[in-house]
Order: sequence, then C-alpha cells, then structure tokens
Amino acid sequence: MPKIVFMSFDGARSVVDARAGDSVMRAAISNGVDGIVGECGGAMMCATCHCYVDDAWIEAVGARADGEEDMLESAVGVVKPSSRLSCQIRVRADLDGLVVHLPQRQT
Repeated sequence: MPKIVFMSFDGARSVVDARAGDSVMRAAISNGVDGIVGECGGAMMCATCHCYVDDAWIEAVGARADGEEDMLESAVGVVKPSSRLSCQIRVRADLDGLVVHLPQRQT
C-alpha cells in the first residue's frame, strides 16, 4: 500500500496507508487525519479538502483536474501554485511517500 504523509499547519506529521485508486482525501478521512474535511464527499463541490502538494511531488501528481482551479477559488486558505483538492488526486503506486501540506483551516 502506498503511504501518504500529511503535514499539518503546526508541523505535526501523519503517515497513512492508502489504497491505490482511492483519493488522497479518502485516505485522510479513513485514517482520521485532522485538517481534511471533505464536506462534499469528493464530488469537487467544495474546497474543504484543499492541500498543498510538496514541491518534490508536484510533477508526479500532475496537473489540476478540469474545474479544480475554479473550485479552489472558494478555498478558505491561501491558494498557491501547489494547491490541489485532495479529492482529485488519485493514489497510485508511484505516489508512495507523497507529502501534502495542510492549510491552517478549511472552513
């Protein structure tokens, strides 16, 4: 199982096992990671799963999904070039060790 590393705003680190094919958001919620809310359940209808992909992983994760940029405009946290909706990042074997940083708050 690929591992995903979630770095909270205060520096706390959570490492979780994620199933290939699941979203990064689903892995966070299934493992009780604080900082990912996912109010819409992954339908890209909110921005409560906003995260920042670590610079070392941006290329591996790939570009934002169609419509993701528009939804990020409603994110509470600062939107950066590395901003993504974690519901739109699919876990793959080559993302083992992926590091995502969480904003100070989602709502």
